[in-house]
Amino acid sequence: MVVAEKATKWTLSDGNQIPVFGLGTWKSKPGEVKNAVKFALLEAGYRHIDCALVYQNEDEVGQALKEVFGSGALKREDVFITSKCWNSYHSRAKVTECCKQSLKNLGLDYLDLYLVHWPMGIQEGGELFPKDAEGNIIPSDVDYLETWKGMEDVHKAGLAKSIGISNFNSEQIKRILDNCEIKPVMNQIEIHPYLTQEPLIDFCRKNGIAVTAYSPLGSPDRPWAQPGEPSLLDDPKVKEIAQKHGKTSAQVLLRYANQRGLIVIPKSVTTSRIAENINIFDFKLAPEEIATINSFNRNWRAVPISTYSAHPYYPFSIPF
Repeated sequence: MVVAEKATKWTLSDGNQIPVFGLGTWKSKPGEVKNAVKFALLEAGYRHIDCALVYQNEDEVGQALKEVFGSGALKREDVFITSKCWNSYHSRAKVTECCKQSLKNLGLDYLDLYLVHWPMGIQEGGELFPKDAEGNIIPSDVDYLETWKGMEDVHKAGLAKSIGISNFNSEQIKRILDNCEIKPVMNQIEIHPYLTQEPLIDFCRKNGIAVTAYSPLGSPDRPWAQPGEPSLLDDPKVKEIAQKHGKTSAQVLLRYANQRGLIVIPKSVTTSRIAENINIFDFKLAPEEIATINSFNRNWRAVPISTYSAHPYYPFSIPF
């Protein structure tokens, strides 16, 4: 039955389980995200919400969770909640501070998964985006190995059941694995047919690290999109596959990620799309359709964060 598969979970290397499909909340505006989260959980069958301190909407996600849990429809343990440690909280003690701030905003006692949002640290002690007089982000020299020690503290304190990373490349991951006490269980990275990330996914899997795909639709609503940039949802071959299965382009792209063994977290605040996005478990892409979509790869990033490109820990300056 289709609905049963909606709630499919995969087991992480630490034994904890994660639902394979979640709701992303990046770019979800205040005033919209609360209803989106409530609809996803109560109406559409979602059991996984992906958050971050820097999205600046965790308090509203928290209001939604309070109402959902207060209604008795779901219990806290029914819903998997992820958040992320922001770049201006990379020193060891600050990691716990950042996690506690997210927990306070979300109205929770613990997170199911806590991630280091990016490997690059920036100036601490105030702004989320500290800038110099010229408008450039002010870096810090905190090593992400120190940040990882802070993540281990968070785990040991019971503030997060599982810990992982986001936007780390293979060399950075290896450095953590060579120096850690608790291994990361997850790497959350941008993945879609124009950026298939096969070498990095393979590397993670060989090291027992699961992979979450963000921007699985190519982030069409990214604020810095330029005219003429590629649009996955309008790709004629994707549309053709969608038509064949009686599905939308978005559903084909999400099923593609799911069939590759990825956790997928599309963002939407539109109820019809939230429901549509998770309705991908009643069809299967054929191997030749997967191969066609794989062939789109052009190593194009929707989220290149080029403002950080001079940072010594910028992750995208090596192939993977």
